[in-house]
Amino acid sequence: MHYRVDSLRSKFIAALPRRAGGFTLIEIMVVVIIIGVLAALVVPKIMARPDEARAIAAKQDIATLLQALKLYRLDNMRYPSGEQGLMALVEKPTGAPMPSNWKSGGYLERLPKDPWGSTYQYLNPGIHGEIDVFSLGGDGKPGGEGVDADIGSWML
Repeated sequence: MHYRVDSLRSKFIAALPRRAGGFTLIEIMVVVIIIGVLAALVVPKIMARPDEARAIAAKQDIATLLQALKLYRLDNMRYPSGEQGLMALVEKPTGAPMPSNWKSGGYLERLPKDPWGSTYQYLNPGIHGEIDVFSLGGDGKPGGEGVDADIGSWML
């Protein structure tokens, strides 16, 4: 009897229609639609992040430059002149006013570029404070909005 049940079971299973492996067109379309909806929700948020990251990096660089400028002032009783600029943090200035106690090796190894590849700007006297250190933003021009807005020491 046991043999007979096994024989019937194998005949019944063999009679069932076999489905080919893989996915149906409907299943694939549902997955594509779900991925499309997720992309529509996520991509705009991800795309705004690089601009935020550049602005944050510029603020961090400006804060570092301000710290180096403060050390320069502590050693030399004044900030570098507008003509000496930020380069006075890397190389000893040769023009007036000559620093009285310039630190051997400088205050920075090198001057950073802003996240858009331009040089940071330095004003002494500053417009917004005693000195101003700033980036001209994504467009490299004064003013601007959004990504192109200036980022300066007065914003810290």
